[in-house]
Parts: sequence; structure tokens; C-alpha cells
Amino acid sequence: MTFAVSVRKIVSGGQTGADRAALDWAIAHGIDHGGWCPRGRRAEDGAIPPDYRLTETPSDGYAERTEWNVRDADGTVILSVQQSLTGGSKLTAERARQHDKPCLHLSRATSGTDAGQRLARFLEAYRIRVLNVAGPRASSEPEIAAFVTETLDRALAAPSAG
Repeated sequence: MTFAVSVRKIVSGGQTGADRAALDWAIAHGIDHGGWCPRGRRAEDGAIPPDYRLTETPSDGYAERTEWNVRDADGTVILSVQQSLTGGSKLTAERARQHDKPCLHLSRATSGTDAGQRLARFLEAYRIRVLNVAGPRASSEPEIAAFVTETLDRALAAPSAG
């Protein structure tokens, strides 16, 4: 499968919701994946499964892994269903500003089906090769995984030939 842009790796923190949807998308499409997760592979549903190639941070808190994923990626996309950022998603945006890293927030409420095009333009403009994908956990936005999958499909999967 060919891709419209040259994202070589997708990273996230492994939390339920946006993070895992992005990692699952990368695995399904043969794109390298990884990132930082809290010590103990902590997530809201227990330990993050070992099939996700994540490295544990020294801390079992979420803030350290959030910062390290922002720091180590070329840029970050934060995907949400709701328009406003809260919790870890808001922290992700703050860390991106602190590290002077490109960051794009796409919400289904304001972007709709244009989210994929907007993400593709962001990836091209900043020549993102390692993309950090962040967003709400499943318990706070149950529909986030579908929005992440749809957005990555539209941004990264090239139209099939023929």
C-alpha cells in the first residue's frame, strides 16, 4: 500500500481511545509504531497490551510520557470529538508549544470530513515523518477511535489505483 505523505512512524502513549486507535491503524497499515507509556504500561483499562511497541517512562504518571512523545516526534496531531481540549489533550498542546513543535488540533465538531485533508496538509507543510497522535481516552469520548481511524485513512492512505 502506498501513502500520500511520508509518515514513517506513528507514536502515542497507548491510552484507550485516540492513542490506541492510532497505534492500531499503524499496525493495520504496516507503518512502524511506538512511543512512550507510563511505567507499568498504565492505562485506564489496566496494563497496555504488549503488542504495542511502547517504552515505559521512569514515572508511572501520564505527564512524562505525554511530554516525551511530543519531544521525540516531528509533530503532533490531537484529535477529539469535542471542540475544546481538556486534560491530557490540553497538556499535549501545551507541551508542543513549550518544545516549539508543530501541533494541529482537529475536532470532529469543527472539522468533520475535512479533518483528513487538513491533517495531510499539516504533514506536508511540516514534513512530518514521526507523527505523535494524541487525544481523549475512550471513557471521556467513546466515539474518538472511529474519528481517529477515519482521519488517518483520509490523510494517509493514497487512493487505490485503477
